[in-house]
Amino acid sequence: MQSFTFRVNISYQVFLQHYSGAASSAVVVTENGLKLQLPAVRLRPYLTQMGVRGRFQVDVDDNNKLTTLTKLSD
Repeated sequence: MQSFTFRVNISYQVFLQHYSGAASSAVVVTENGLKLQLPAVRLRPYLTQMGVRGRFQVDVDDNNKLTTLTKLSD
């Protein structure tokens, strides 16, 4: 299992426009410079009136499938 950390700063309006059905995934850049593609639905629990913001950790299994997504800080 591997873990990656990244920051997200997506406004509420942009998130709804792009991820409410138009886009099924989000691409983020980890703190180590790797690009990860995540299912956008996994970010929805963190959506507030300000959007999706903060530092996150994603854990993937040996097949690079997302197992957990955790918000670490704002």
